[in-house]
Amino acid sequence: MINSRKSRITLFSAFIFLFFSAFSVAQAEDAKGGLFVNLTTDDTWAATKAIMFAHQKVLKTGHKPVAIWLNVRGIYLADKKRASHVHGLMREKNLSIQDMLVAFMKDGGIVIACGACSKAAGLNKDDFIDGIQMGNPELVNGLLFDPAVKTLAW
Repeated sequence: MINSRKSRITLFSAFIFLFFSAFSVAQAEDAKGGLFVNLTTDDTWAATKAIMFAHQKVLKTGHKPVAIWLNVRGIYLADKKRASHVHGLMREKNLSIQDMLVAFMKDGGIVIACGACSKAAGLNKDDFIDGIQMGNPELVNGLLFDPAVKTLAW
């Protein structure tokens, strides 16, 4: 009787372990981590590639959150007074960098302007296209140090 009881307890324990293991694996497969793109340049070719990758290859495939942090010269990309070159990659669609950023945000992407870089460039929130968030330690660190978010520098 004791052996039978031990066997049932062992079998029940194994069942519980397998059940929760399968549940954890299924949950991990469903959860898609996010991406934090550190965009430091105002070079439109590089910026086009970074924004396209973040939007089309990451955000639109279900990864969240997806953020682009515009810093150093990258903050100029969001300056609404500065005309953006329509790069060859986007010429057929006649999309500027600013158009691409707006579409990215419309689909749920986050665009953050570095506050210190903006100040150094003489820019503030009113100078940027609609939807740009001003960076602050809580916002940036919350994304940057989230274990489910990967970082990519461009």
